[in-house]
Amino acid sequence: MMDAPDSDLPSLLLVDDDPVLCTVMARALGARGFDVTVAHSIEEAMRAVEAESPEYALVDLKLGEQSGLKLVSQLKAADPQTRVVILTGHGSIPTAIEAIKLGANYYLTKPADADEVVAAFAHESGDDSLPVDSKPMSVERLEWEYIQRVLHENGGNVSATARALSMHRRTLQRKLQKRPSKA
Repeated sequence: MMDAPDSDLPSLLLVDDDPVLCTVMARALGARGFDVTVAHSIEEAMRAVEAESPEYALVDLKLGEQSGLKLVSQLKAADPQTRVVILTGHGSIPTAIEAIKLGANYYLTKPADADEVVAAFAHESGDDSLPVDSKPMSVERLEWEYIQRVLHENGGNVSATARALSMHRRTLQRKLQKRPSKA
């Protein structure tokens, strides 16, 4: 774990299983005025929360084989005032909805920089001026969204998801490794 020496700064818990991302993001957020504590697993994060509940938390959606969504619930139970942002390279509509339902304040997809994270923490409410896209999603994006929903329904279990989709497990794993298309 990495802690900044000045405890007057707002506390931020950064939870991601990627040590390089953690090092870079912790340094950048520290430069923006946060006292950053880094954890690489849900267990490590909860030990940090038990020591001191953070004012802010940046949580990766996929922490190894675990879901960062579990951590959102635990962070909110420990302190309902903690502002939580989910950061993920596996973004989908179902996981974004669940993150918000569980109490996350915002949901960002990787790559996101520190300025985007700080702006997400400041995000107070929805934006009713956001334009509605009249262009339908691509077939590839629809497939990605559907796979993510079924994966979520199966608790992140790839084998169960493959069976539910009548798909070979390795085929599903390859599809999950690809980044979703934007449209």
